[in-house]
Amino acid sequence: MLLLHTSDWHLGRSFHGVGMLEAQRAFVDQLVTFVRDESVDVVLIAGDVYDRALPGVDVVGLLDDALVRLTGAGAQVVLTSGNHDSAIRLGFASRLLERGGVHLRTRLAELDKPVLFPLDGGDGTAAETDPDTSPVLAIYGIPWLEPRLVAEQLGVQTASHFEVTRAATARIRDDLAARARTRTVQSVVLAHTFASGGISSDSERDLSIGGVGAVPLDLFDGFGYTALGHLHGRQRLSAAVRYSGSPLAYSFSEAKHKKGSWLVEVDAAGIGGVREVLWEAPRALAVLRGRLDELLSAEEFGWAEGAYCQITLTDAQRPAQAMDRLRSRFPDTLVLGFDPEGAAAGTRISYSSRLAEADDDLSICCGFLEHVRGRSTDDAESVVLAEALEAVRLEGSSL
Repeated sequence: MLLLHTSDWHLGRSFHGVGMLEAQRAFVDQLVTFVRDESVDVVLIAGDVYDRALPGVDVVGLLDDALVRLTGAGAQVVLTSGNHDSAIRLGFASRLLERGGVHLRTRLAELDKPVLFPLDGGDGTAAETDPDTSPVLAIYGIPWLEPRLVAEQLGVQTASHFEVTRAATARIRDDLAARARTRTVQSVVLAHTFASGGISSDSERDLSIGGVGAVPLDLFDGFGYTALGHLHGRQRLSAAVRYSGSPLAYSFSEAKHKKGSWLVEVDAAGIGGVREVLWEAPRALAVLRGRLDELLSAEEFGWAEGAYCQITLTDAQRPAQAMDRLRSRFPDTLVLGFDPEGAAAGTRISYSSRLAEADDDLSICCGFLEHVRGRSTDDAESVVLAEALEAVRLEGSSL
């Protein structure tokens, strides 16, 4: 069998104010084509299929379209909920969807109830009630576990990610052991969590509320393959424990990521090869730094003209109309920062100090402008401010 490990679709997310639904549709197109061309048997989605608990109608429609097309391409889907999803809403109609090949694991009571697939050369459809002793693949889904909400149900005294995950994996091991008494069972576990050794990025939500965030890798020992979700960079923590990462970049910290998934081969003897699958990015991300004139003229930055850009200007004084000028060359500049060259940390004069040193109203106004924008007023600006102050003075004297 071939399993495709994906996670963190975050359908409905925006990128610094830019809607990403069309880019996500393009990812679904790539995914469906790959599933059909490679004859993938099962698509795994390890949480955060949505970006928020209450997704918009068009976002729900995109997931519906994706699931219909994936099952139509010959694959079944096993999906568990992440910390961005509403487990209750995502799990709606799970028993009905299962008949169509979409298996949802969003409830605590289902984490030790696997989806079973035959490994004896059958047609690859799930066999939850298969009574015989032929080899099977058992796929378990651990939904996102909020420690404070599930600790009591899992019978643990400490509401931490470690304790609730340990209790959850213990339940799965008990179920596996019982099944292995009568047949050969290979196992795959989906989990949405922060595992020790994983490299994070800026676009993931902190999981540390309610307990220590990271869980040790040895909690997943003994499983054939653990398909993790939450971290957005595709990474290998061990041969059997991996993050697929998000299919699209959701922050500029992911600019150097190669987005993709893992294609996992499994048969009655166990997990075979695991190979990377890469998705084509709809837009490049550029993280640029330098003086404004250099960025606008240097040929080396030409590749970024069609990219989403995060730009840090290093000019000693903040240039006037910086964003407008940058967008003349880089129209999709989304984030602009300033880090003046030669500015020592802690040397910036506070506004209160400027007020103390000012000897007239014009100095106060000019000092305020310099403080908030990082450059001095020019002659034309000083004239405008002086005229405004004089107008105010004359207005006051006529009252």
